[in-house]
Amino acid sequence: MTEKKASPPTDHQLLLFSLFTEIGIIQQLSSNAVRPLLPKGMSMAQYGILNHFARRGGTETPAQLASAFQVTKGAMTHTLQRLEAQHFVKIKPDPADARRKLVSVTSKGLTAHAKTGRALVPYFTEIAAKLDVPALLAALPALQALRAHLDDARDIADT
Repeated sequence: MTEKKASPPTDHQLLLFSLFTEIGIIQQLSSNAVRPLLPKGMSMAQYGILNHFARRGGTETPAQLASAFQVTKGAMTHTLQRLEAQHFVKIKPDPADARRKLVSVTSKGLTAHAKTGRALVPYFTEIAAKLDVPALLAALPALQALRAHLDDARDIADT
């Protein structure tokens, strides 16, 4: 049996690889900048859930959150239990199906999220002073389209 050789990458593929590399590095660096500003004992994973609810509102099941964050249900349950212990989220039985739980953010969770956002103002002010913000913002629609595409592709792969 002969092995099929991969074609050499095109210029677009190499540029996309560079783009994804930059996005990954930016994510790591920004997480490191945010981490010290989080409420005592809060992890980035927990902050991510608060950010999710602050942006979207409503209620979700632990399974929906696990899917959204691409983690196991067990990992999500653990993270939610820690948030619930701090009174940042409320977990209650689903009235339509007692076997399921519904998760929602509390006012204390939204306050913690907002406080962290305010603590980030100096960080973003420094970035704005040193970089071309309009150029960065011009990239936002393309990044949003990329995120939507990746999210849609993930949903297709999950079915």
